[in-house]
Amino acid sequence: MNASDLHSYQPKNGHGLKHDPFNAIVGPRPIGWISSRDADGHVNLAPYSFFNAFSYVPPIIGFSSTSRKDSIANIESTREFVWNLATKDLAQQMNATAAHVPPEVDEFTIAGLTAVPSMLVNVPRVGESRVAFECKVTQIIQLQGVDGSKSNSWVTFGEVIAVHIDKSLIKDGVYQTALAGPILRAGRRGDYFEIRPEAMFEMNRPD
Repeated sequence: MNASDLHSYQPKNGHGLKHDPFNAIVGPRPIGWISSRDADGHVNLAPYSFFNAFSYVPPIIGFSSTSRKDSIANIESTREFVWNLATKDLAQQMNATAAHVPPEVDEFTIAGLTAVPSMLVNVPRVGESRVAFECKVTQIIQLQGVDGSKSNSWVTFGEVIAVHIDKSLIKDGVYQTALAGPILRAGRRGDYFEIRPEAMFEMNRPD
């Protein structure tokens, strides 16, 4: 591929496109639908598009907040949170929880969702979600650039200490990812994808 075939740029100088392609290229991305509770007992539920799993043993997941939102403040205070699987049938409810509201406003109520008590943490999970991870915080890190300047982004890592899975998603002892219909974040302001069984293919590792 020749240089003339490439749209090349330095992010610090701008991308020159209608929409920043960065998060569309790194995608689709799993959604961190995070429930938390503050020290006064107020519950928060919010989606984060910078989310993933990072370790098998111990099982660790993490999400990044691009500002100091209520979730970060809550989790810093209580050191626990719950991740809830966002699926196509819950897409509108998930989107409703992205609204910017005061800390005392309960997003479960806004979205018409059921707050179900967790097993090991004092944070409710989304009762309608077919998978949930109860987590204890391991690290909260403020990101920084190559020049050492602090970013307005914080990554929260949590160890999964309890897992809840809808039994209908387990076939012959194997969790069926596509059967749940998870949705993933793409680029622009409102692009999403859904994982479907017909989109799956299999490859055996060379080792």
